[in-house]
Amino acid sequence: MNKAQLIDAIAAAANLTKADAKRALDAFISTTTKALKKGDRVALVGFGSFSVSKRGARTAGILKQEKRLKFQLKKLLNSKLGVN
Repeated sequence: MNKAQLIDAIAAAANLTKADAKRALDAFISTTTKALKKGDRVALVGFGSFSVSKRGARTAGILKQEKRLKFQLKKLLNSKLGVN
């Protein structure tokens, strides 16, 4: 399902116009994104939870070429499905 299909489904299920459904979805995405950028965990009971974790800086080697690669700290989005 893409964003347009999700907007159509929200509009039909909540008896909203497509414009109102789009604004509601955009507000949800914006609010969720801001919370995750702050490091908060977003949990929706019955749907799932989202959080950000950090993978530390590290080095890796390519044995055949005798090279060392450096990887910087990286933030990862974690999602876990909820159970009904």
